[in-house]
Amino acid sequence: MNAFDPALSPLEWNDLDARAVNTIKALAADAVEKVGNGHPGTAISLAPAAYLLFQKTMRHDPADPHWVGRDRFVLSAGHSSLTLYLQLFLAGYGMEIDDIAALRTWGSKTPGHPEFRHTEGVEITTGPLGQGLASAVGMAFAARRERGLLDPDAAPGTSPFDHHVYVIASDGDLQEGVTSEASSLAGTQQLGNLVVIWDDNKISIEDDTEIAFTEDVLGRYAAYGWHTQRVDWTEGGTGYAEDVDALAAALDAARAETGKPSIIALRTIIGWPAPTKQNTGGIHGSAMGGDEVAGLKTALDLDPEATFAVADDVLAHTRAVAEHQATEREAWETSFTAWKTANPDGVALLERLTAHELPQGWTDSLPEFEASAKGVATRAASGKVLSALADVLPELWGGSADLAGSNNTTMDGQPSFIPLEHATKKFPGHPYGRTLHFGIREHAMGSILNGIVLHGLTRPYGGTFLQFSDYMRASVRLAALMEIPTTFVWTHDSIGLGEDGPTHQPVEHLAALRAIPGLDVVRPADANETAWAWRGIIENTANPAGLVLTRQNVPTYPRGTEGFAGAEGTLKGGYTLLDTDGTPDVILVGTGSEVQLAVEARDLLAADGVAARVVSLPSREWFDKQDAAYRESVLPAGVKARVSVEAGISQGWRDIVGDAGRCVALEHYGASADYQTLYREFGITAEAVAKAAHESIAAARGDDAPGGPAGQTAGGAGDIA
Repeated sequence: MNAFDPALSPLEWNDLDARAVNTIKALAADAVEKVGNGHPGTAISLAPAAYLLFQKTMRHDPADPHWVGRDRFVLSAGHSSLTLYLQLFLAGYGMEIDDIAALRTWGSKTPGHPEFRHTEGVEITTGPLGQGLASAVGMAFAARRERGLLDPDAAPGTSPFDHHVYVIASDGDLQEGVTSEASSLAGTQQLGNLVVIWDDNKISIEDDTEIAFTEDVLGRYAAYGWHTQRVDWTEGGTGYAEDVDALAAALDAARAETGKPSIIALRTIIGWPAPTKQNTGGIHGSAMGGDEVAGLKTALDLDPEATFAVADDVLAHTRAVAEHQATEREAWETSFTAWKTANPDGVALLERLTAHELPQGWTDSLPEFEASAKGVATRAASGKVLSALADVLPELWGGSADLAGSNNTTMDGQPSFIPLEHATKKFPGHPYGRTLHFGIREHAMGSILNGIVLHGLTRPYGGTFLQFSDYMRASVRLAALMEIPTTFVWTHDSIGLGEDGPTHQPVEHLAALRAIPGLDVVRPADANETAWAWRGIIENTANPAGLVLTRQNVPTYPRGTEGFAGAEGTLKGGYTLLDTDGTPDVILVGTGSEVQLAVEARDLLAADGVAARVVSLPSREWFDKQDAAYRESVLPAGVKARVSVEAGISQGWRDIVGDAGRCVALEHYGASADYQTLYREFGITAEAVAKAAHESIAAARGDDAPGGPAGQTAGGAGDIA
């Protein structure tokens, strides 16, 4: 158990605590009733558990919500947002009763699901079930890694960086597959700093979960390697008693277990003690109705006519939570002061990481790649960049979903993040290591990466094939919604992966990912663009990025010579790679591995007397952030003849090429063959780009019809008629 945690034994629970819990239940009913929609039932029945966590268990300070020594709380059951909002109100996180009354309304601090940065005290945006618990696993990862960076030699439980991650999860969370993936990995990682309370109320929107959820959940978690406990407030179905002493003892036991994550199955009756709707799906996600709310308040010995009522002595009691923990905070401060005295280098690192600043001169470590016609795959270039940055950026760490050799996500010589007993001959490591192994768990990987970022001090990345970004979409979208700098590395980015065939060849994925607001999709054309892409991603802390990389080699261009521009234009998202004298007749725009086709097409067009500009556009999002003058300098409005080339669907390119433009694209699935054959057979070639350029020039003159949208094609592999 952490030496600075509030003591739970014996539990102090007095009349004010009991009245506070009853107040929470009534406020939950009032808030949903006022707005006319929401989820009152879980907030009512979980009131004692949430209150126990915030008032008696967790180490936190409402006056210092970002205190580095705080425990983290994740409400994975985000639909029951009042479970969290009411604790933040009672504890004094800047929320008042009017905020509770404004639940789910425009501009309030209390949106329908908790939102990171929107409401003080909310550590993560939750709502899509399973994401919260899975990201909490990432927070537990981060806590251990950060301790390893800052205070690795302290005895267990004595470091100021030791703390816990607490989760409240619902039946729905445990049904979602992402939690199975993350929980399995948490067991392998022996995350003793993770404690989950599972609200085992056996009710979901479709009422009794017996219809779809029947397995032995604790047996499953025991098999994952978790410490499991059960607390049954239904007394085996014979009654109901909110036994906070039993839950407190279970939390004590969970915190004493340092070698395993812990899950406590808390058997509750949803909505208890509502008179007629308790233990039904009707109280899960709907307002209760005036008579039911009055009946609830009567059962709680509260005035059934009063709404949003909070007694002054109750609020004064709960707002003194920091005072109740004063002894623990003082002990923590003493330890932290001693650590600072003994670790000046650690203090400097902590201050830099807390400020999200990069070390001076770090970009000097970025590699430069020599020109080569044979070139190198951008995935390989990315791996060299990561290895080069290992020493200068200790906060940078990551791995892949069992594809390290393919994704090139392993920094040379860096140990794995793994308990010693699970290290392997190929991947030696220790609990404070740096290389992450997610196993074949792309869903969980995305969520865990988000949790690591949210924990606050480090910058993680995780890799898989671009095709499997589909498995990660929920976590990618949440990263964009939260505006956090998670880095997703997606390799094997096109039909260029070749013989694995259409199941593994992404076609629609670039367009689909670009459709996510706030996600930067970065597809570099060569090795040097890859290095600059990493620089741009690392320097940005405002939103997530997906780095999209090739399996096959692509030429490394002679930067600064032979007419080629330097790769620094990557940071602007798009730039003129090769230009011509005067105004170009046509502009050829490419991304990633297809930029080389534009370069080759430029030579073909020159032989026909056509002057072509080649634009590399690695990131549409970065380019769109540039001012109008810069964008005009790259894509002048007066040049209507334009061609885009990308080995994916053309959706989204019409606003770049315009009505007279042409798109060389792939509007169907791929096939199994070597990549050279696929590009040739599917017409993604330099010759096709040159032909499209002639067509676009004619259309721009009015000699030909404007280019229309690409037509839909049937499913099936591309090599089957």
